[in-house]
Amino acid sequence: MKKAKALGALLCSACLAVAGTSLPAMADSMKVVTLGADLTDAQKNTMMKYFNVDSSQVQILTITNQDERDHLSAYVPIEQIGTRTVSCAYVKPTQSGGIKVRTANLNWVTCNMIATSLSTSGVKNCEVVAACPFEVSGTGALTGIQMAYETATGEELDSTKKELATEEMVVTGNLADEVGKNDATTVMNNSKMQVIRDNVQNADDIYNIVVNVAQQNNVNLDSDQIDKIVSLLQQIAQQDYNYDDVKATLEQVDQNTSESSDDIGDVADEEDDTVNAGDSADDILNSVDNSALGGDVVESSTENPSLEQDTGMDTDTSDADSETTDDSTFDNTDEDEVIHDENTDDSTDGDTEDSSDASLDENTEDGSDDTQDADSSSSEELDTASLTDDQMLLFNQAETFCKGEYEGDVDSLHTAMGDDTAENSVVLDAENGAALTKEVEKAYLKILTDGTDSYEADGTEMYMTTELNMLDRSMKEIFGISEGSQAGPELSELTDDERQSLYKDTMKFFEKLYNESTETYDTEDASGEE
Repeated sequence: MKKAKALGALLCSACLAVAGTSLPAMADSMKVVTLGADLTDAQKNTMMKYFNVDSSQVQILTITNQDERDHLSAYVPIEQIGTRTVSCAYVKPTQSGGIKVRTANLNWVTCNMIATSLSTSGVKNCEVVAACPFEVSGTGALTGIQMAYETATGEELDSTKKELATEEMVVTGNLADEVGKNDATTVMNNSKMQVIRDNVQNADDIYNIVVNVAQQNNVNLDSDQIDKIVSLLQQIAQQDYNYDDVKATLEQVDQNTSESSDDIGDVADEEDDTVNAGDSADDILNSVDNSALGGDVVESSTENPSLEQDTGMDTDTSDADSETTDDSTFDNTDEDEVIHDENTDDSTDGDTEDSSDASLDENTEDGSDDTQDADSSSSEELDTASLTDDQMLLFNQAETFCKGEYEGDVDSLHTAMGDDTAENSVVLDAENGAALTKEVEKAYLKILTDGTDSYEADGTEMYMTTELNMLDRSMKEIFGISEGSQAGPELSELTDDERQSLYKDTMKFFEKLYNESTETYDTEDASGEE
């Protein structure tokens, strides 16, 4: 878990170090939307609906995995970057007011982390909405934000400052592993604010600032953590930042995260009131269409700090449990898992059921694996924290399919299968559909988390991909297709033909997910026979 969180920090931070070719200067800035290339068309349309814009109102950039590799490969091994890009961003440069950020379905990156790091990269005034149709860490969105800003303004950001922004996110992310995201952001942001505001150059003076900020906010730092922050701030101090350029952003983040903001400086009072009428009348942060993403979306906003608590992304953790309670927010977990991890212990898993929304398949009770109540049908009770971004993308698509195929959600089935969508061949009642969803998701999650090393071929393999052969074996057991297997009680009312039909539909989805079909090659070759 620790390794996964550290990698998340590296990925997230390095995305800010965007390099590119010179862009033509534009007389007026524009609004730009970035869309992850690996989203389906339906998911891209969902994001445009969430951003509440159409293609005639914004410039659209498609962010590919190669874009991320180009921006990240200097900092992160290629094999750890992943192969899919799914996060999106909506960016609008402004004339004043600092950097304002809203996030949705990003469970590692917070609005405050984005805002303060963008200020280091040289962005002065900007509105940003970073989101995804399902929960992800948000690394792709950060790449998109940087690219969108440079496209919208027609100006490239200073390469050194972008490098410093990257290092800032690495240091902040690693610190967050130890003390929690909120405290890590507070120490980094508020120390940086004082260094820039007072033009502090001396290393000893910077050291004293970091120590004092940590003490004021009851954050315990060891000498190594302090040294890393001081080293970074020394480099930032040499860049001659104008405090007026970063004031609104840093002081807003200070207000959002610090318990002692009055000791460090008043929040950007008069300056926050100077946002011109044109900007405020076209505020992209408050014009989003929340209904597009469904219910129980994890959100954060620099302009509405309570949004994090209201939607389950509360980053305020205790010193004693900061590392444990932050596990759910560093990895790709569901919103209600975040609520559970931060506010309950293992002995009270079942008590979280009332806080979940049964209408959203991804966010239900984080209880025991044996519970099959209809209100706890999906992955909330499943521990997805160890999944990589790529694995989480696959798992989320499987969730969508299960909701459509077994629980009768036609829109979800269409999203999962696209042009291959057919009407539900078998209709289950709500309770049995939810129970089947959970069984299939549990089986797939086990394959993703345990890997393929334990798989032993038996000569009946139908696919080239080991995961598909493992899934085929598991699905045959779940649907009572394989010899000696018996379907669960949720399928007891179905005929053999109906269970066979569900099995075939399920494997058709997984074939599509892994881009393979038994029709694409000779199955005898797959088993090693001539």
